[in-house]
Amino acid sequence: MRQVLDETDRRIAAALVASPRASWRKVARCLGLSERTVVRRVALLYADGTLRATVVRNPARFSHLIPTALRIRCRPNKIRQVAQALARRPDTVWVDILGGGDEISTIFFLEGTEARNNLLLRDLPATDAVGTWTAHTVLRVFPTAFRWTAGLLTPAELAELVPESVRPATPAPSYTQLDIDTALIAGLTEDGRATYTDLARRAGTTALTARRRLEALTGAQVLRLATELDLAMLGAHAEALLWISVRPGALREAGHALSTHPHVRFCAATTGPANLLVAVAAANLDALYTFLTDTLGPLDGVTAIDTTPLLATVKRTGLIRH
Repeated sequence: MRQVLDETDRRIAAALVASPRASWRKVARCLGLSERTVVRRVALLYADGTLRATVVRNPARFSHLIPTALRIRCRPNKIRQVAQALARRPDTVWVDILGGGDEISTIFFLEGTEARNNLLLRDLPATDAVGTWTAHTVLRVFPTAFRWTAGLLTPAELAELVPESVRPATPAPSYTQLDIDTALIAGLTEDGRATYTDLARRAGTTALTARRRLEALTGAQVLRLATELDLAMLGAHAEALLWISVRPGALREAGHALSTHPHVRFCAATTGPANLLVAVAAANLDALYTFLTDTLGPLDGVTAIDTTPLLATVKRTGLIRH
């Protein structure tokens, strides 16, 4: 995986973060490049693992899933081992080591109440390196934050890549699970840019049916297409998690306001003393400070904030970092 990208590669990567399955022709037209240039460059970016394509399930569409955010305090000399063990679990979506060097933040999609109880009442207490933890159930994700592009795309370019007609609707259309969905989701989790022919072969259907079903799944917000990469390569060198306490009456407005900010890559309402979890990716510490003072500070209803910088990312969008 490369450590540095040139400006063209950064803009291509940002376009694929905004629209993970965009055609090369569409990316080229949007960025003012030749299609040959885009094809040549993205082939290398995917081949060396700089970019990886996948999908993430929307737990709101799977009634048995319990999305849970945990803050886990560990012995500092064991924190990497604990983080790696958490990352190997199939039910973790992201795993980050936080700024103090003794805390891990992770998002679980737990498969029902028994899995939740086993984690909180058996697995964590049995881990010697784990001290304390707090658990927050994720109540609502504000999806506009998923269009984070590090400011590398203009509003016009973003609108061309992700037209209003295909952006998440509120409320989402109804969804009825079909037999082929499990195979399609498994195939897309392994390769979010798998061809419709490959998906059809895996699901035992036709390429046209696979395409229509994928469009239905994304349109109904059952799946979120995702491009995984180290955000520092797009110029985001200051990542932090913000655990914000907001008055209940102001929670929806605060969540929507923050989710549209260009520095915000994830925003969700949760249970617990901090009821709004926000992941921020800014260019540097000065930009992070400006976000806290100029964007977060004036928001009505905010009563407290805990800012935790990220030291290292072990897993994101369900993919373990190399």
